[in-house]
Amino acid sequence: MRCPLIHLVTPLYDKLAIPQRAVELLVEEHAKHPHSPYLFVSPKTGTMFDPGSFRHTHEKILKAIGAEHIRFHDLRHTFATLSLKYGVDVKTLSGALGHYDAGFTLSTYTHATEGMKRSAADTIGSVISQAM
Repeated sequence: MRCPLIHLVTPLYDKLAIPQRAVELLVEEHAKHPHSPYLFVSPKTGTMFDPGSFRHTHEKILKAIGAEHIRFHDLRHTFATLSLKYGVDVKTLSGALGHYDAGFTLSTYTHATEGMKRSAADTIGSVISQAM
């Protein structure tokens, strides 16, 4: 099963690790259209699913919940922030986002949560206490 990449900002990364459950769901989806060369097939046309459809569906969902201010790209920021919050190291995250420089990832796509700030303060406090 091939999924052509339409556009890469940084050509260094062309593979992405995904959770096993996502793989299982993709295999199930592909089984519905086993002869198609595409991973995402439009049920209406049997051809490649129009990427704009994802954006349209996203906008409909946001409108339904009164959150029109959230952009699709904001999900990328959320992914990066939550990844760091739950222990993904910045180098791995940087690769997953397709960045060459982990510093760029930290400065652009991550936002410290209150819990992360508190954890950092506790860690620094612990180091200072041990040094005294």
